[in-house]
Amino acid sequence: MTVARQLATFLTDTKTADLPERALEYAAMVIASTIASAAYGTGIESARIIRAMAQERSGRRDAAVWFDAGEKLPVASAIQVNAVLSDAAASDDSDLRNIVHAGTPLTAASLAFAERESANGEAVLTAIVLGYEAAGRISEAITPGFKNRGFHGCLGAAFASAVASARMLNLNAEQMAQTIALTAVSVGGLATAADTSFSREYHAGLAGIQGANAALAARRGFTGEPRVLEARRGFFEAFGGVDGAAAAEIATRDLGGSWDILTDMAIKLMPGAHPYHAIAEAAGNATREAGITADQIASITIHRPGVTSLSGPLHPANLIDMAHSPAYFAAAGAADRTLSWVHASQAKIADPVIHGLINRVIAGPEPTENLARYRQGATVIIRTKDGRSVSNTVFEPKGSAALGLSWNDIDAKYRALMPASGLPEVEIELSLTLIHDFRHVTDVSRLTSLLRAGMD
Repeated sequence: MTVARQLATFLTDTKTADLPERALEYAAMVIASTIASAAYGTGIESARIIRAMAQERSGRRDAAVWFDAGEKLPVASAIQVNAVLSDAAASDDSDLRNIVHAGTPLTAASLAFAERESANGEAVLTAIVLGYEAAGRISEAITPGFKNRGFHGCLGAAFASAVASARMLNLNAEQMAQTIALTAVSVGGLATAADTSFSREYHAGLAGIQGANAALAARRGFTGEPRVLEARRGFFEAFGGVDGAAAAEIATRDLGGSWDILTDMAIKLMPGAHPYHAIAEAAGNATREAGITADQIASITIHRPGVTSLSGPLHPANLIDMAHSPAYFAAAGAADRTLSWVHASQAKIADPVIHGLINRVIAGPEPTENLARYRQGATVIIRTKDGRSVSNTVFEPKGSAALGLSWNDIDAKYRALMPASGLPEVEIELSLTLIHDFRHVTDVSRLTSLLRAGMD
């Protein structure tokens, strides 16, 4: 049996009742997180461009564009637009093993197909859990090879959209296998462009639309190469540089034994690239606990596995720069004793106090102890001008599912970011209440209608 078919059999046979209640609850949190990120993305030019292009093409009125009162769009177009909205703000979610933002295409695809197919909230939550599982397993099989070869995490995110779309369409195992196989020959994306430009959200839109199109094609009977994942020069080898058989074992082992949405997913509780969240958290912890102020800091040293120099732009000038600047995260965390959504604002990105501290940020030697505990974690040492030294270690950032997620944190994120969309406060609160109880929602269009209320 091919890898695609092994995964497909599991993904189609699994019922909602087979899933842990906490996994379904975390899926609802992913919806809230993704929509909140999309709200912040409404003001970003890249999202406006993709929305305008999709509206120009128009066609079937399947699904809504969030925070837009215009006509509904064909399902794949709506998925692309909404995925770009969320990813543009760099405030969605990540798989901590490989920084694949699966929740964005998952939510966009599941909600769009739910509108089109008149599916309920329980079906959406199930699709999200299973889509996360597929994306995590396939991505893990090519990690870290795909990054070393210069590819972006959208490679895995496309499988999230594909599986969620297939579940929402009630495809059988053979059709699900073809959906996976067709997605494998559709994806691409270069990290060097995603880290420095709007290409990151462009990748997210493509991941969403390509996964959806694969499911739609498979439903009509389109067939691809079923062994494409594990075949010689196939997906695993081409993108991960790994032996197909070894990668296949990683992708299919212990199916159902644990759930990626519970073990490896993390929801962003601050903006920017997830690998730098622990840096800001540790820097903030150190200065807060020691009562250190920015003018007292002589140096900020970052220690983390695999890091021996500072990457990304040293002095960010915009949101893209900020999202990929570990020096900014360290300096901002140290200066303000925390890092929050306000640090994605242009005013904070240009803060002279933060930029002054950036010049004192250095990368130190890699840690030598507890290496297995660092999951996008970091140790930060703050040295003061009067000779004091304070250290703090964060092994994995807040918002990690493995640490436990709280609705209080998700609600705070939702309320902080949603006003950027222009949505009235009443609808913000009503939509959040609906997401909390999404398991019992019988008509998903209730949510998407709330997301368009009061929009011009």
